[in-house]
Amino acid sequence: MSSNALLFTPLSLPYSGITLKNRIVVSPMCQYSAEDGYANDWHLVHLGSRAVGGVSAIIQEATAVSPEGRITYADLGIWKDDHITALHRITAFLKQHGVIPGIQLAHAGRKASTEKPWFGGKQIKTGERAWRTLAPSAIPFSEDDDTPQAMSTAAIAKVVEDFVAAAQRAVYAGYQLIEIHAAHGYLLHQFLSPLSNQRTDDYGGQFNNRIRLLFEVVNAIKSTIPKDVSLWVRISATDWAENGWNLSQSIQLASLLNKLGVDMMDVSSGGMVPRVAIPTSPGYQVPFSESIRKESGIRTAAVGLITTAPQAEAILAEGKADVVLFARELLRDPYFALHATIEMGEDIPWPDQYLRAKPPLPH
Repeated sequence: MSSNALLFTPLSLPYSGITLKNRIVVSPMCQYSAEDGYANDWHLVHLGSRAVGGVSAIIQEATAVSPEGRITYADLGIWKDDHITALHRITAFLKQHGVIPGIQLAHAGRKASTEKPWFGGKQIKTGERAWRTLAPSAIPFSEDDDTPQAMSTAAIAKVVEDFVAAAQRAVYAGYQLIEIHAAHGYLLHQFLSPLSNQRTDDYGGQFNNRIRLLFEVVNAIKSTIPKDVSLWVRISATDWAENGWNLSQSIQLASLLNKLGVDMMDVSSGGMVPRVAIPTSPGYQVPFSESIRKESGIRTAAVGLITTAPQAEAILAEGKADVVLFARELLRDPYFALHATIEMGEDIPWPDQYLRAKPPLPH
């Protein structure tokens, strides 16, 4: 079925060969609803409803590669084989509805061991729901947090092993897209940014050292997953803070990741340090995606206060991104993609069970 709108045209990814049926992708959004890392009915229904709603791919929320890598005690996990069964139930359902199942692999680093956001989100320092956090350097995220443990080279090597094992489990669980979380102030981003990484060894200091851990993770995962599994990387294009990670470094990083076979750079921003002034407005992060795409040659995904189909269409038409990730708008409306087709006069298949509700296209 042909489409005049770029938003509803397929996109083939260069390294994996995977084809997205349209350019609407569900951004990873933490649900803080797991116990001991296990997915449950909430995750199945939450992600399944977006699949029924017509998106091309769904990137599951930050899924911890180790228990200490969780943001909260209620994060999803993939650090043990027992997690696979419940996750496979989710991926099977998504595939039934023509959706590419994706997973974001993550380690929270110094931003771990916190309470759920609706209970305040503060760091939990004592008790059975607390654990010692890890970081490239012994610098807490906020002045109220405990000081994290600066990682030894052995601890760094374990993180790489944890990401690889998690990626292997993700493949067994049926995911066709793996996104490495190197944004929002979590562990891999902590190594990238001079604000959190003050190491003097091979993992700190100059740019090539600060990107070393991310490159080790990318290379190790690429060498272990099938070629038809798509690898994405999410970054914060800027820390929005002086002497921090910035756009020029992001462009340089993207150019290198493109050569390593990364299919897509998911371009977000911020999260490294608290209380920074971020000039938020609709599509405020899109210029970062545009610059990275044009300067590095990698495909990019735009995200951040993108809420309407015409807005997303303009981003694609103006060459600012290859796909658009929707987050809060898809929490408000799981069927956003189906509604967008009506708004834009496009015709895409609806689930058979919902055909009686499909409105006629305007003439």
